[in-house]
Amino acid sequence: MALSSMTGFARRQGVSGSYAFAWELKSVNAKGLDVRLRMPPGWDAIEATVRAQAAERLSRGTVYANLTIERQGVATTVKINDTVLDAVLDAIDRIKPRIGAAPSTVEGILGLKGVIDVSEAEESEEERGAAEGAVVTGFVAALDDLLNARREEGAALAGTLTARLDEIAALTARAEAVPGRQPDAIKARLAEQVATLMTANERLDPDRLHQEAILLASKSDIREELDRLVAHVAQARKLISGGGAVGRRLDFLSQELNRESNTLCAKANDVELTNIGLELKTVVEQFREQVQNLE
Repeated sequence: MALSSMTGFARRQGVSGSYAFAWELKSVNAKGLDVRLRMPPGWDAIEATVRAQAAERLSRGTVYANLTIERQGVATTVKINDTVLDAVLDAIDRIKPRIGAAPSTVEGILGLKGVIDVSEAEESEEERGAAEGAVVTGFVAALDDLLNARREEGAALAGTLTARLDEIAALTARAEAVPGRQPDAIKARLAEQVATLMTANERLDPDRLHQEAILLASKSDIREELDRLVAHVAQARKLISGGGAVGRRLDFLSQELNRESNTLCAKANDVELTNIGLELKTVVEQFREQVQNLE
């Protein structure tokens, strides 16, 4: 299964009987799945089905789904509400002598609210059921288009993430080969630091000196950090090649990579190693930023 981004767009149109509809779907980054539906009044019956379809295919992202529907080619009927019309005419006859108003026009009377009812022909249950089914089918098709768009962007992200991992692996290898990490170099630095301690205090206790030497040696050892960087890179590669919804797991790995980079910088007692650690931090941050876009 390929990687998927959390961003994408899709649009689908369709017709069922007298109904013409269109779905527009847009998704953006989010910690979980949030489907936000916007539908015309009277179409709430399909909401549960639509949400279920989205939850079945998506695991993360905020999805904005907008449905527009028009009813076309349907005869419009106009009915006069005789009860309201009689009441209006009676009121006109009663107030006209009082205010000396001009004669009322037909257009004016018919323009009053409630005098005329304009409505579309009623639909059958079969027609409405078929329309609801077509709208749901249209949503599923739009959802498939959205998934394809997210996968295409996910494929591009996979290439970018792999390139960042290659850089992290190369920097880790450079740190491994730094001359300052060689036993002779570490031994020379320890001897220099011990000599400095002895000069500062000639009465330094031998046991204390031994403890200080052990402490200095442990501080300069980055073996564990390098091993963990290698392991994290290998795990990240495995997740990317496996595909699927691995965004959260890769985000966790990016945090671990950042932690090891920070520790390497803190332990570095060599200028070259420090520079490598700073480069590592930069590349790891770039990796983490791209991971935020993955499902």
